[in-house]
Order: sequence, then C-alpha cells, then structure tokens
Amino acid sequence: MLCMNTALLTTYPSKLRVWNSSELSIPERRTHFHNNSYSENNHGEVSLVGSKIPLPAHVKSITSTSNPFVKHCLKLRLSSSYRHTYGSVLVVGATPIREIYKFQESLHEKTVKMDCLLVLDKAEIPDEIGGFSARIVRVSNAVMKKLSGLQSTESIQVIGLMSIPTSFFNLDDQQQEAGCERWFPVAHRILVLDGIQDPGNLGTLVRSAMAFKWGGIFLLPGCCDPFNDKAIRASRGASFQLPIVCGSWFHLENLISEFQAKMLAAHPDSHDKRKPVFQLSQKLADSYSNLPLCLVLGSEGGGLSEKSRHECELVSIPMAGQFESLNVSVAGGILLYMLQPRN
Repeated sequence: MLCMNTALLTTYPSKLRVWNSSELSIPERRTHFHNNSYSENNHGEVSLVGSKIPLPAHVKSITSTSNPFVKHCLKLRLSSSYRHTYGSVLVVGATPIREIYKFQESLHEKTVKMDCLLVLDKAEIPDEIGGFSARIVRVSNAVMKKLSGLQSTESIQVIGLMSIPTSFFNLDDQQQEAGCERWFPVAHRILVLDGIQDPGNLGTLVRSAMAFKWGGIFLLPGCCDPFNDKAIRASRGASFQLPIVCGSWFHLENLISEFQAKMLAAHPDSHDKRKPVFQLSQKLADSYSNLPLCLVLGSEGGGLSEKSRHECELVSIPMAGQFESLNVSVAGGILLYMLQPRN
C-alpha cells in the first residue's frame, strides 16, 4: 500500500481526521470518516463542523476560479485526504447525480446529503435532479471547466457537492469488533478488490456489481479511493449506492467467518499443479448458487496477492483465443454476471 512518508503540515480541527496518503491509495491504518454536513452560522457563512468554508449566504453566483470556495471544491476533487477529512465529494455531471437521487428516493433512510449544487450560468437545472434539497450556486464556464477537470464541458452543466454516504466504512486496523452485520445488509454476494489502483477499473466494477445485485464491495489495502472523480464517473454514481468497506484481511476474515462465506478468486488458467484452477462454467456457478460468496479480483499488473491465492479457490474464464488474461473490469463483469444471486 502506498503511503506518504511525511505528515501533512496543515492543522485541522480536532473533530476531523486526516489521511496521510496519496490520491490513489487507501492507507493501511484507517478510521471511520465522519460525514460532516454544511450549515449556516450567525454570520451567514456556510460552515462545516469546526471548519469554515468561505461561501457567504448571500452569494448566488461565482465567476472567478480564484474564489476560496472554488479552491476548496477543487481540492475535494484532487485530494483523497482532503475529501475524507471534510466528508465531502464533488460529483461531476447530471448522470451520476440523477442515479444517486433515484436511489436515494427508494430508501426509507437517506444515506447521502447534497450540500450544494453548482449550475452553469444560464443553464437549466435538469428536472430529474431538481428534487434534491440543496443550495443552488451559479458558476461561470471557467469555474465549471476547472472543477470538472474535463477538457470539454459542453455536456457538463451541474456539479454536486455531496456528503460521503453513510454506507461507506473505513475501518481501523486495530478495531477488534467486526460489526459485519452493519457493513452489508445483504452479504450473500460480496465483491472483494485486492489492490485495484486504476479508478476507471474500480468504478466500472462497482457499477457492474450494482447492476448484478451484489451486496457490496470490500476494498483491501492498495485500492484507489472509490470517491476519486474518475471512479465516480466510471461507476455512474454506484459508489453512493452500494455499501463499500475499506479494511484489512483481519476484517475480511471476520466477515467470512460471520457469514460462512466461500472465497473465490479470479486467476488465469495455469499449468502449475500446486493449486488447481477451475474453469468457469454454468455448472460451477450453479454449485455456488446457495452459498454466501466473496469474489476476489486482483490488481491490473500483479494479479492476486499471495494471501488471496492461498486463501481462495481459484477460477479462470475459458477463452478460445490465445490471450493470457483479460482486463480486470472485463473479467470481473463476466464473473459478476455468472455468479450473480438468483433471487
């Protein structure tokens, strides 16, 4: 797992927890992050618990990319540690916002709050996201382009500032109480990602898991932040819908023990006789249909970790061609489909 060697020098309020990490890595020592909300104080400023965000209540539009609030939002997009310190995520575009809104409407208890909706000047707010209760701030094209991080913003007219969902858990390595039943309301099918660093692949896998009704995602050390802007874009907002847990093998083993789950891992077909690799088939998938299952997918470059190879039953995808392996998001999509819950 990649971690910075030097601590961040910025002093944060005591209620906020800081990650000392690079953008793409989840640190090994972790805590639950607080999903803080914005509120207005007596001076009309929008503020976070213990930390003021310079956006006075009377401000209805922002045109300058040097605006302090714009700088704050930009850091939310670029820095994983900053995102989790503030418990806020920048969601770019109407499509993921619409998917998140539709999902929230189906819930009895909401898991996400939209604190602010940034709308391109003179653009109309899409009807399908108009139901979100949030402060509306108009922004210039220059601000929209800077915050979106995209070369072309022709199709980007809205950006949402949202809280990290309450269905996200980031576990401390020293935490002894597993609490597995709180992590995943339905634990019959859990996708476990082992060192997936590419946010596009991770987001695509989260989206596929959501489409095939898997119960949640477990991220082992070395995975990228599921709230990275590229991961959110690839997932189309599914990162805000599926329960996601970041933890270690200690927590995963507790989960497996609690639900008596079978461990299965994708692995290229091999002539190595030390451990058999079973070929994926409908018959094999049917044999797992009534069993709680954790499917492990390894990193793009290194594949499965030694621990995953040792702990899991290995399965490969039969291919008529001569390629050794598939892209992890492609292979994952096939396995998620074949092993999806029947009921």
